[in-house]
Amino acid sequence: MDVSCCLPLAERRVPAEAAAVLAPAFKALGDPVRLQLLSMIASAESGEICVCDLTPAFDLTGPTISHHLRTLREAGLVDAERRGTWVYYRARTGILRQLAALLTVAPAT
Repeated sequence: MDVSCCLPLAERRVPAEAAAVLAPAFKALGDPVRLQLLSMIASAESGEICVCDLTPAFDLTGPTISHHLRTLREAGLVDAERRGTWVYYRARTGILRQLAALLTVAPAT
């Protein structure tokens, strides 16, 4: 799906197909840990971040962080690449743009 499909929801009803694609991403972001993880991944200076840099930022076990990262991957919000023993994550900017476009609200007049 391309970004142009998603006019702001304040301007037009969201088509069923777009809602079906985007709803899992919104659901994934409904968890505070996943929202923080996505923020860390999306704001990484090099455009990607190692799981070894994500895990210490939370008072959670490695398997719990892995679960949250898997949820973000399954929702289409991040991509992952294994390099040796570590996994590197990068945000999928296309879907982030779609979510942002959908939530865009015109400035108050």
